[in-house]
Amino acid sequence: MMDLNVLTQALGDLEDDVVMEMLKELLATAPSEAEALEAVTACQAGMAIVGDLFEKGEYFVGDLIFAGELLTEAITVLKPALGGDGSMVQGTILIGTVQGDLHDIGKNIFKSMIESAGFEVIDLGIDVKADAFVEKALEIKPDVIGMSGVLTLAVDSMKNTVEALKTANIDAKIIIGGNPVTQESCEFVGSDAYTNNAAEGVKICQGWL
Repeated sequence: MMDLNVLTQALGDLEDDVVMEMLKELLATAPSEAEALEAVTACQAGMAIVGDLFEKGEYFVGDLIFAGELLTEAITVLKPALGGDGSMVQGTILIGTVQGDLHDIGKNIFKSMIESAGFEVIDLGIDVKADAFVEKALEIKPDVIGMSGVLTLAVDSMKNTVEALKTANIDAKIIIGGNPVTQESCEFVGSDAYTNNAAEGVKICQGWL
């Protein structure tokens, strides 16, 4: 059985060869969806290490970008075991990092995972204004709208966006995610759910369909 702590540390150390080799070995054992999700969670824990080292000044923006790409690649490798082959679209989700926030690593992790679960994802990117969410939602009529943010101010932007969506009579389910998000902020924002874990977020969205 794979040592998940070793996998976490390898991603935290940006050892892409080690991460890929471990994941390919895992895939060769025909893992269950639960085992594949454990590997994804271990990789996400590695991203937390990367974030800590970035905050300490030991890693730089380039390292963050590399780590995000590595995590996306890791999830791609595990897709066959994650319970979705992409052959049938289960639903449509509109996502974006809210206005005033430029962070997208968490959003991109969630995007990779929910795509593997069979969702069609429309990604508005970063620093997305409420009007942009409304305009796109009216156009594509998504089943779910996901908002991401890392900064504390993101919660206020999420609230403004939810209010704009409801004013426009958009009835999609709304999920928010990111470091500052809690049950209290979920209630403050007016969203249907919140999560700080990409795998959990996917399960919540699947449960709405």
